Amino acid sequence: MSELTTVARPYAKAAFDFAVEAKAIDSWLTQLTFAAEVAKDTTIKGYISGGASAEQAQILFLNVCGEQVDSKCQNFLKVMASNERLLVLPQVLEQFIALKADFDQEVSVDVTSAVEVTAEQKTTLSAALEKRLARKVKLNCFVDASIVSGLVIKAGDMVIDGSIKGKLNRLATTLQS
Repeated sequence: MSELTTVARPYAKAAFDFAVEAKAIDSWLTQLTFAAEVAKDTTIKGYISGGASAEQAQILFLNVCGEQVDSKCQNFLKVMASNERLLVLPQVLEQFIALKADFDQEVSVDVTSAVEVTAEQKTTLSAALEKRLARKVKLNCFVDASIVSGLVIKAGDMVIDGSIKGKLNRLATTLQS
């Protein structure tokens, strides 16, 4: 998986840089999302992963995408097809989304709690996290009764485990050592 990410990174960077220059980030995001979904299709995946030459794969892929992608994105997809890299489009999309979030100074934060988080709690939590992370925060809230009480907050590499389950696990580890 990390190999695919390494291959996808320069393509995502090139697409993002072009999108920023053309002031069309949202348009490119939409087009890449569509192209990534096409690349995930099992029939298409089999065809572009060696079932056809690079030129045939390019023609098929662009025909399937049709008018969903503009001429600039088609050129981008042609380059990927000629380098036999259409299979990494889902990873290119992931990298593009990450670059967009960084550009927009946004961070996606996963919040897991034992019970549903109220709107007031979301507002308070967002404000505190925006201050700590110095970015706009997008909360993704999940409910997991197994954490008993408290919250588990994940933002990128940062994890804040304030759950009872986490505290009990740390206590057990401390007692065993």
